[in-house]
Order: sequence, then C-alpha cells, then structure tokens
Amino acid sequence: MKSLDIIAGVLLLVGGLNWGLVGLLHFDLVATLLGDATFFSRLVYGVVGLCAIYHLVQWKSVQRRWAMQNA
Repeated sequence: MKSLDIIAGVLLLVGGLNWGLVGLLHFDLVATLLGDATFFSRLVYGVVGLCAIYHLVQWKSVQRRWAMQNA
C-alpha cells in the first residue's frame, strides 16, 4: 500500500471520528484542540477534505492494491 493511501486513510478516520463526536455529543475535537475557525483548524478540515477527494478518485486502485497485498 502506498504511504499516501495510509496517510489519507488515517486522516479520514480522524475526520470521521470528529464528525461522529460533533453529531453525537456536539463536541468538535479539532476546534477544541486548535481553536474555532483558526488557520490551523481550517487547515486540518481542508486536508481531511482533500484526503476524501483523493480516496474518491483513487478508490478502485486502492482496492486493487489492498486485495493484492492480502491475497
């Protein structure tokens, strides 16, 4: 698996957990740690969004690489 796939996957996991906390507990971990609407919190949200776009575009090739590694 490419390093970029792993990094993007981890960031998507972090983003998903953050949105889960927002939805269930009204608690935004990124805003709590980095400040509400600061440059760094917006950067984190932007990078997570870019990772989602990357995985959306690369979905089939990531699946193929994963299947070949685990075969």
